[in-house]
Amino acid sequence: MVRRKQRECVWIQCVTLLCLADWSAAQISYSVSEEVDKGTFVGDLTKDLNLNVHELESRGLRTVSEYSKSYFDVNMRTGFLYVVERIDREQLCPNTVKCSLNIQAILSNPVQLHRIEVNVLDVNDNAPSFDEKLYTFNISESSTPGERYLLPIAIDSDTGSNSVKSYKLNPNEHFSLDVQSGGDQSVSAELVLQKPLDREKLPVIRLTLTAVDGGKPPRSGTLHIVVNVLDVNDNTPTFSKTLYTVRVSENIVFGTTVIILNATDLDDGENGKIVYSFIKRGKVNPSDMFDINSDTGEITVKGNLNYEETPAYEIRVQATDQGPSPRSAHGKLLVEIMDVNDNSPEIYVTSLINPVKEDAEIGTVVALITVKDADGGKNGITNCKLLGSLPFKLKYNYKNDYSLVVDGPLDRESVSQYNVTITATDEGTPPLSSTSVITVYISDVNDNAPRFLGPVINCYVKENSPVGAVLYTMTALDPDMDDNAKITYSLVNSLSKSISITSAVNVNSETGEIVSLQSFNYEELKTFQFKVQATDSGVPPLSSNVTVNVYILDENDNNPGILAPYSEHGSVNSENIPYSAEAGYFVAKIRAVDADSGYNALLSYHISEPKGTNLFRIGTSTGEIRTKRRMSDNDLKTHPLVVLVSDNGEPSLSATVSIDVVVVESTGEIQTQFKHVPLKEESFSDLNLYLLIAIASVSVIFVLSLISLIAVKCHRTEGTFNRYSPPMITTHPDGSWSYSKSTQQYDVCFSSDTLKSDVVVFPAPFPPVDAELISINEGDNFNRTQTLPNTDKVKMPSSEGFHYSDIASVWGPQFT
Repeated sequence: MVRRKQRECVWIQCVTLLCLADWSAAQISYSVSEEVDKGTFVGDLTKDLNLNVHELESRGLRTVSEYSKSYFDVNMRTGFLYVVERIDREQLCPNTVKCSLNIQAILSNPVQLHRIEVNVLDVNDNAPSFDEKLYTFNISESSTPGERYLLPIAIDSDTGSNSVKSYKLNPNEHFSLDVQSGGDQSVSAELVLQKPLDREKLPVIRLTLTAVDGGKPPRSGTLHIVVNVLDVNDNTPTFSKTLYTVRVSENIVFGTTVIILNATDLDDGENGKIVYSFIKRGKVNPSDMFDINSDTGEITVKGNLNYEETPAYEIRVQATDQGPSPRSAHGKLLVEIMDVNDNSPEIYVTSLINPVKEDAEIGTVVALITVKDADGGKNGITNCKLLGSLPFKLKYNYKNDYSLVVDGPLDRESVSQYNVTITATDEGTPPLSSTSVITVYISDVNDNAPRFLGPVINCYVKENSPVGAVLYTMTALDPDMDDNAKITYSLVNSLSKSISITSAVNVNSETGEIVSLQSFNYEELKTFQFKVQATDSGVPPLSSNVTVNVYILDENDNNPGILAPYSEHGSVNSENIPYSAEAGYFVAKIRAVDADSGYNALLSYHISEPKGTNLFRIGTSTGEIRTKRRMSDNDLKTHPLVVLVSDNGEPSLSATVSIDVVVVESTGEIQTQFKHVPLKEESFSDLNLYLLIAIASVSVIFVLSLISLIAVKCHRTEGTFNRYSPPMITTHPDGSWSYSKSTQQYDVCFSSDTLKSDVVVFPAPFPPVDAELISINEGDNFNRTQTLPNTDKVKMPSSEGFHYSDIASVWGPQFT
């Protein structure tokens, strides 16, 4: 306490002397090694202060310092500065590279003050040492070769080349040592697994780690390591980076997040749950300055960061899972403390054009931007840029002035406005930046023609629809806006052979409704086509066309029409049938047509018998009238029938025809109604001649084919002809004919209907229902071919009015 008061008095005297006398700013530097003996020469003050020995006493030379001990003194006889106290560099300047002692040399008459700096040089007087003598850690037996484990670092109070420079590991078969040198940073060592572990064979591994400094001679210290091999938790947490580097300002606020570490573990449950922690290395404890969230890995500021005291923190972090045999990963975080750059740039915007036309040329100036930064030097130099991909760019004008110009095509229909984000960043460390958002509106120009939904539009209208009915409502889209998107519709001059478009339809110019100007008849006009044009109101106007197909839909507006002969004027609608007619005997066939189409023209036939004799039936789709049963004595001789022909429209339309069916005793009395119809001489035309020629030709071909077939059968093998009886034609009561041989028989059946001849050819073993019924009607082809099983094709002649006598005339009298 007394010495402290004496030092304070000495310093007060020095300050007083400085105020009363001249003082010299010159500084004298000396160097001396630590731990030198007392009396060791440091420097010659008489020489360095330009004094002689006699002046030392006369001017009262003395030295003063701020330290608790006086490490140096001056020999007044020689003027030499020498060591008077043991100097321990590690005690004076711990953890610093440079160590110096500052003393003041004071002269009187006149008063002069000289600053003397004595640099204390390090000697290798300290051996490396570990905080712990025994270091124990656990390793899972599922660890793979190549995995690393961070080892404690050795502490060496010496600096420079006398500090710890390397580590050594005793020879073993499982681990090797990886020594990492960080340049100016400390040297660290990691234990690297070389061979897979087997806890059942070797549960504990004992190692010796030796730290060696760089002194001459070198000193060393040892650490005993015990490795416990644990059972399987086979996935180690992994950091996203091996080295995290972050820069923070020295005036950062407490609690500010520095970084969020990210480690992952492929295990599930507790084995994959990661806990983050700091690793204390030597005397540096990261927990003094930082906090780490053990669950999230978030590292926040806890203490006062001072760049002048510590420019950087090297922190070792650990991620450990929560498995039964925890596994850990280690990472390095380098936190660099940066000097303060505490003013962000300011952005000033002056708009020149807003909105901007979408057809603006590239290079059009939209706004002027000025950037200011209150900082000076590099911290006040700013760079300005746009964020994102936009059709604009910043053009540099002068210093911190820029122009926002158009740099690409604009399309209001795609983007009607742009939020242009301008970022200004200074060149400070760390850089500060600010942003400003300019909203640039795009105005419309008429650059889009109206568009229909497709190139062709199909619309449908029922026939007989009233005039003024809306056929279709046109819709065209124009992505422009206001007048540029206002659309009017009109008909384009369309040439149609079937109809006058302007007299058939009209289009509403505003709504696009297509309205009929007349009623349509499907039987006269089934479809027509025209074009509609959509035009916007822009300047100049743009337009587009679409083709409209109008399809007329059929309505059931036509009654069925009965065809000849029953509809002919003057004809007698009566039919004769023999009393011996079997069930299914063909009586007549009603034919009708309908001018409509589809279901409206699908006809069905029905018969009504007033007295309910239930003697006749009619095919609902064919119109054929046949008997249901044989005649009886109780049946009437004349049966008036009313046939109703109906279509399938909604509502259904119909027509009727009356037929009197007369029952006669024999087939000789059957006469067709055509015998009662007067024929005109001119009714025999060229067409009838052609029909007769065709019938004769077909008959000849049929006879020749039949003869050829018989010849092939008779002469197939020699001597077999005698086994066959001659062919024979047999008539049957139902009016059919049979052609028979000894092995095969063919039945030829002709209907007694006066309007047609039905020919059925089939082998005897097959029933007639399996053969094809060939009906020759008016206007049909005259030659039909039926392929019979196991036979060649046989052509049968048939035509209107074909009778049994025709077969006799074709085949010869032997068949009658």
